[in-house]
Amino acid sequence: MLKANFITADEAARKVKDGDTVCSIAMTLVSVSESILKALEKRFLESGHPSNLTLLHSCGQSDRKDGIQHFAHEGMVTRIIGSHWGLQPRWMDMIAKNQVDAYCLPQGQIAQLYHSMACGLPGKMAKVGLGTFIDPRIEGGKMNERTKRLPDIVDIIKYKDEEYMFYNQIPIDVCIIRGTECDEMGNLTTTEEAMKLEVLPAVMAAKRYGGRVIAQVKRVVQTGSLNPKEVTVPGVFIDDIVVCENPLEEHRQTSSWYFDPSYCGQARVPQGNIPAASFNERKFIARRGAMELYHGAVVNLGTGIPNDMVGRVCNEEGISDDIMITVESGIYGGVQAGGIDFGIGQNLYAMIGHHEQMDYYNGAGVDITYMGIGELGEDGSVNSTKMGVRCTGAGGFIDITQNAKKVVFLGTFTAGGAKYKFENRKLEILQEGKIRKMVRQVAQLSFNGPMARKKGQEVMVVTERAVFQLVKDGVELIEIAPGIDLRTQILDKMDFKPIISKNLRVMDERLFVQDGPFGQAHRPDRGQRHCHVAGGP
Repeated sequence: MLKANFITADEAARKVKDGDTVCSIAMTLVSVSESILKALEKRFLESGHPSNLTLLHSCGQSDRKDGIQHFAHEGMVTRIIGSHWGLQPRWMDMIAKNQVDAYCLPQGQIAQLYHSMACGLPGKMAKVGLGTFIDPRIEGGKMNERTKRLPDIVDIIKYKDEEYMFYNQIPIDVCIIRGTECDEMGNLTTTEEAMKLEVLPAVMAAKRYGGRVIAQVKRVVQTGSLNPKEVTVPGVFIDDIVVCENPLEEHRQTSSWYFDPSYCGQARVPQGNIPAASFNERKFIARRGAMELYHGAVVNLGTGIPNDMVGRVCNEEGISDDIMITVESGIYGGVQAGGIDFGIGQNLYAMIGHHEQMDYYNGAGVDITYMGIGELGEDGSVNSTKMGVRCTGAGGFIDITQNAKKVVFLGTFTAGGAKYKFENRKLEILQEGKIRKMVRQVAQLSFNGPMARKKGQEVMVVTERAVFQLVKDGVELIEIAPGIDLRTQILDKMDFKPIISKNLRVMDERLFVQDGPFGQAHRPDRGQRHCHVAGGP
């Protein structure tokens, strides 16, 4: 009988050579191979090896402390190719200080690139990324001055007179994955993981280039005791297996929980046990955003206010079963955890692979996506990926927003210390934010407003004091909050003058209800699809 090669984490760290391209599979702290990553960091700090690595990752993989933060040492990694660093402050610092070559690519394109490489292809073609900072004619995904002088890793190609992005292959030397358990042959399951991710495509991509696959598991079981349908990676594709010696700290289901069966579909919690979100400006914004929902809509929630608040608002309003909420990790339905545990949920109806979810987002396109916003430009373009020299990266933002039928951006009108009071069904600005978000030109092109307007994509921007929509001629102000002065608290706080709707409305006063639901389920127009089309009349 074939036997798996079981080794320690320290032995695994010695398998990685100077100059290797290391691919790590996880999202947030879900499925992070913490024992292996810590051992790699320890070896580097003690010996200076492995050094000069390229780190490849499709998703952000940290909770601000662990995960791929263990790679964030100058000299250990000289090139990082990833999608998101918002929960990785050491990586954002290294990128800002030009201590590493840094390329940002869309999350879904990296996940799908693994599959293309596994198939023997030289890369992946897609429309995703055109007209954004990923486009080599704009920035090529290069996130600091050090990287700008380096070759592009994406190209523009033409096929039947249409332009496409081409994401070039990135040969993998070492692929690090995690599973729940394996048998003595190395057959690996992910039954207690909170996401399916893109484990198998990445493994197959590594094998295509003769790379090594190292897995971390929680436990080992007898060969023949696993349900073959539950095996995520056959043991013949795994070179080395590390059994975690400290699972409470180094094999957590997610950052906030060691293990909760409701997050992997092994249990359900009573819906009433999921607490309502406290009332503040974030909940107020999420409520107004939720008014764009209609019966049967398939919805995506991005990070920030969307994931932290919209699902909880829908649950509180009793409309969760009228729509289908999805997250880029591959989950359907339920109530999302959010924050440092982004991408997981309780009471799910379905869970598919991360790369498979991106097939849907890139192809058919979700009905409505809710995304955060850093800057809104005069032409309707949005920056949500880089503020000053600090870059959070794109994550799945570009994959999802470019193809969604409707995009609803949620965020405060200003940033940096704003304070509010919601009282007597009116909004009072107690302290204005220091940073303007409504700018003449965005610092980084995460979402291309003119392209969206040209193709008639529905786009809205919802803040605590104003609601905008993209129309043929630009950005139109369509609603203001009661208690807000149009001139001094909106127009004077913008670097450009929006189109002011001839039918400018006041926000629904029910949004100010602070105890219990505000009545979304009983709105007379619920079930009707709203159609604010950018290129329409």
